[in-house]
Amino acid sequence: MTEQPQILVPAPPTEPPAVPEAVADPGPPVRKDRRVLRAALRWTAAVVVFAVAGAGTAYGITRMERTDVPGLATASDGRWDYPELTKPPLPAGSPGPQADSNPAGTHHADLRALLLPAPAGAKENKALRGEDGWLATDDFLEEYAEEDDRDTFRQELVDAGLRHIAARGWTTEDGTRTRIYLLRFDTAAVVEGSFFKPHFSYTSAYSVKGAESVDNDESFPVKSEVAGVQRSAQVETRPYGEEQDRQAYLAAGDVLAVVLQSRKGTAPAVPFRQTVVLQSQLLG
Repeated sequence: MTEQPQILVPAPPTEPPAVPEAVADPGPPVRKDRRVLRAALRWTAAVVVFAVAGAGTAYGITRMERTDVPGLATASDGRWDYPELTKPPLPAGSPGPQADSNPAGTHHADLRALLLPAPAGAKENKALRGEDGWLATDDFLEEYAEEDDRDTFRQELVDAGLRHIAARGWTTEDGTRTRIYLLRFDTAAVVEGSFFKPHFSYTSAYSVKGAESVDNDESFPVKSEVAGVQRSAQVETRPYGEEQDRQAYLAAGDVLAVVLQSRKGTAPAVPFRQTVVLQSQLLG
């Protein structure tokens, strides 16, 4: 801490010498000693300096953030530092996916612009960009462990009229791998009726690689749900291998979103839930 300059306070002024009583001719009236006036001014200046210093200190504390004040810092709860999110603009005259005038739940915005960006410090998985931002269906299906499941899921996607898959992935400094896939269909009815309700509303009908046994994540806060977005979150249960997996499926209008996170040891719940909620907000 920088040493504050010492303020010297002058000593109180001394009384002027008394005038002897036995003076026959006092002469003209004695004017007030200028030393007294100068001392009084110095006292006033000292008081003003202390007042300004005190006021400046109080203003500085009230203007500082809580985490900037020593002793009041809040420990991180594990959330990632995502950039400020902004929904992409809609084409002129196009309604949002939840508008009454849009019963099909169509997302008119570019699907690639609806992907959640990577948090600060994460290394992007460029392989998920695909060609021109569109990922091949087989690349998405590589997330699933069983060949029979991949074949069945592939045919279901074809039959349901899958239009596009946009994807993004990254790895954070602690080794957590995140993959997000947005699958667009013709209508919300296809997403909900063909996939979400029959396959993902409780636990996934198809096993993700490395996640042999999963269960519904009942600890996911209900109050974090986003209006217009149906959510199913699952977590790999013990005993699991080297990695633990977390997965979420979102039905948002004409889009089925798949969010997967894996980490060696255990996969923290907080960044996973944060990621799922933010992606839900972009789609809602």
